[in-house]
Amino acid sequence: MTAAPAPADSHVLDPETARRRYVTVSALFWFPIGLYVPSLVLILGERGLTLAAVAAVLSSQGLTVALLELPTGGLSDVLGRRAVLAAGGVLSFAGLLLLALGTAPWVLIVGVVLMGASRALASGPAEAWYVDMVQAHSGPGAELRTGLSRGSSAMGASLAVATLLGGLLPWLFAGSGLAEATGGTVLPLSLPGLLSAALVLCYLAYVLLRLPEPPRAPGTLRSVLGSVPGTIASGVRLATRERVVRKVVLTTAAVGAALGAIELLTPGRAAAITGASESGAVVYAGLATAGFASSSLGARLA
Repeated sequence: MTAAPAPADSHVLDPETARRRYVTVSALFWFPIGLYVPSLVLILGERGLTLAAVAAVLSSQGLTVALLELPTGGLSDVLGRRAVLAAGGVLSFAGLLLLALGTAPWVLIVGVVLMGASRALASGPAEAWYVDMVQAHSGPGAELRTGLSRGSSAMGASLAVATLLGGLLPWLFAGSGLAEATGGTVLPLSLPGLLSAALVLCYLAYVLLRLPEPPRAPGTLRSVLGSVPGTIASGVRLATRERVVRKVVLTTAAVGAALGAIELLTPGRAAAITGASESGAVVYAGLATAGFASSSLGARLA
């Protein structure tokens, strides 16, 4: 008698299903971020922050991401990809609410820092989940490039559509009396952030329900935290000693600095030209949408 085949691991998806879910989770994560991109700098200005203060607040987000990028990478190895993605979603939800409704500078700073921590947590686990799933099904030599490219393309497309919507939303509610009715707590520029927070809940549900993971080998959070200093030192050594890595780091830093300046100065300039923050958000959204659409097309072609 022939033995019955062993049942397939219910935690392992076939490559096509894994690819679809990876693309979906990439789009769901970046859509809320794209929604608040056009209004972020403008709402900070509406809350009374000077341009220099806005720059400092946004720098705190970048600094948070930089400090947490390496330590949080190890968390997904111990806690699992899904758990880390979900934690990032929770922080994103809290940060978006604070940015949309906060009026005191310290509240806005906390919101930006939470968003930075969320970005650090979400940087890599979705890609790692996809790689783990495909290799568990098809072996270490499985083809990964197409799926990763489609995930990047979905990210750019999601950002493009969301940014355009995020720019139009405050403009549609300009002059609606929303600020007066809420005592200044909810502005038209707050609406993209509030909608983003609601959509983050959809992202959380998808992560928890649609990204299965095989059981992980026992590990301790303490061991991860204990390895943080060595991990950071190893990363710094790699970035300074390896010529190729050093070029990538320096190029990324230069591009990041340029984009940061554009993202800081363009919304206010657009608002000054059009005469209102809401219409300035529309102009900036159009420019940013073109950039994200180009990024999506480039990833697809690559």
